[in-house]
Amino acid sequence: MKSSEKIDIVYEDKDIIVVNKPSGLLTIATDKEKEKTLFHKVYMYIKKKNKNNKVFIVHRLDKDTSGLVLFAKTESLKMKLQNDWENLAKERKYIAIVHGVVPDEKGTITSWLKETKTLLTYSSGVNGDGKKAITNYRVVSSNAQYSLLDIDIKTGRKNQIRVHMNDIGHPIVGDHKYGIKDNFRKMYLHAYKLTIINPITHKTMTFETDVPNDFIKLTMND
Repeated sequence: MKSSEKIDIVYEDKDIIVVNKPSGLLTIATDKEKEKTLFHKVYMYIKKKNKNNKVFIVHRLDKDTSGLVLFAKTESLKMKLQNDWENLAKERKYIAIVHGVVPDEKGTITSWLKETKTLLTYSSGVNGDGKKAITNYRVVSSNAQYSLLDIDIKTGRKNQIRVHMNDIGHPIVGDHKYGIKDNFRKMYLHAYKLTIINPITHKTMTFETDVPNDFIKLTMND
């Protein structure tokens, strides 16, 4: 089946499947798009192995964000993971390229996020007004134009990293929604590491992907 050919499976067992999502692909369906989604590709892959197999989405990434997405193979596991995701997801690390030279070698951004009527996320200026979001970052490398950041989120809010990077004046390269209208055709944000506690086995599991080569190249060239 063509829809399952391009799945990059990072890990799979009888309970879960972890996939490396490409940039530009929806995680789940919308009103406008039903089949060009990561969920549909994984669903077709699972069904091809056994028509009785099932798969359930646990969390999601933005369409333009690439990286690790975890699926459960039973609804009960999906519920266990979703109901305690903030505690069970022990580590969620991203690599990002942002505009400009970030002055501090590392830092923490904390704000309260809200949504406009048009579903744009923004940081409220009032503490406690919205959902608390915490983003840690470390500068890996930089040149005159861009900085490569290692990002560790302590909360998983919608568009959190994109909003926070823009808040500090260093929007993500290619982020035309929350950043600036640059000439890049992809967004440079990649979820490269996910550590969870499996609520069935109670074991800690870590999944990782390589940092895409174009991320490295962009911050090497002045």
